[in-house]
Amino acid sequence: MALHDSFNTEINQVLFEGNSCARKVVLNRPRKLNSLTFKMTSQMLKKLKEYEDDSSVTFVILKGNGKAFCAGGDVVASYKYMTSGHWSIGAFIYRKQLLLNYLLATYKKPLVALIDGIVMGGGAGISMHAPYRIVTENTVFAMPEAAIGHFPDVGASRFLSRLRGYFGEYLGLTGAKINGEEMVACGLATHFVFSKDLQLLENALDEVAPSNTTAISQIISKFAHETYIKPDSACNRLQIINECFSRETVEDILLALEKQFENGEEKWIVDAINSMKSACPASLKVFLRLVREGRWLNFEQCLIREYTIFCHIKRRTVSNDFYEGIRAMLLDKDKNPKWQPSKLEQVTEEMVDRYFRNMDDDDWEPLKLPPRSSIIHIAPASTKSKL
Repeated sequence: MALHDSFNTEINQVLFEGNSCARKVVLNRPRKLNSLTFKMTSQMLKKLKEYEDDSSVTFVILKGNGKAFCAGGDVVASYKYMTSGHWSIGAFIYRKQLLLNYLLATYKKPLVALIDGIVMGGGAGISMHAPYRIVTENTVFAMPEAAIGHFPDVGASRFLSRLRGYFGEYLGLTGAKINGEEMVACGLATHFVFSKDLQLLENALDEVAPSNTTAISQIISKFAHETYIKPDSACNRLQIINECFSRETVEDILLALEKQFENGEEKWIVDAINSMKSACPASLKVFLRLVREGRWLNFEQCLIREYTIFCHIKRRTVSNDFYEGIRAMLLDKDKNPKWQPSKLEQVTEEMVDRYFRNMDDDDWEPLKLPPRSSIIHIAPASTKSKL
């Protein structure tokens, strides 16, 4: 299957709007929950570079049409490219996506992400790197990649590892969904604004004078509200999360969760146990190592490691888990993937090591990122955080 075959079936997958001062990048695949295609990634990368070099552009707004900001990458399309062609097609597509994430994280002008609706996987990759991350009562965040034999990526080893305590381990290992208010509490979002006010906020931002970037914060603050976290939210259980998810191995984390469950049933604990037991064992172990080591690495190093792991997964260096996960969860939808290995204790340290090594393949080379001088704006803790 040629890459261009599917790219011409949908037009206007991304809209580029706005005045000369405030530009808007609008994801426009609402029926597909704005899942990212190669075409979308390429268009955004090109336009964002143009906006960065255009002296008349003061800042950029990122948003999505429909009920999702972005539900992630179009993994089914990527699966089809690789199964009908060569694994390196997937690597080529993914490299472009990481280049976009890197550009956003090092952008020289303010980025305002309006995250109204679902934001998962690749959607987090294009929103969590913005200095202003605005969520609403409609927002649902998750990094559920381990359920399909993949791992939380697109910079997650950086932005999840920077959350307070071990909340990043909790989100990445369980794929737990959290809402907009919880995102503010844990530091993934900077402001909570009611969805009914988003258009008013956009209109106010449209009036920002050229070069007056300080006005952006002031305007957003006028529309922002304090958040309320429900008593039974996992965000109110950081002590338990730290106790369980600080354990050295995935097996130990599960045992600690099961012990907590014995002491008193809480829904988030039950959900965490069930999710981890059904997820791909190798994915869980790879992510735990990735997020733990990501605490001490810079953003470029995190992306380079994620790219290497991605390529091993797509090339099936260690296992077929990603392809099996896509089959079971998204194609046949029998929800019964046959993971290999099928148990956590069967995933050895040597197997995990192989995901992190450079590949011995003529069609592979390490990810190379262009030099960038801008400061990384990635997942600073919210001043209103309750954690």
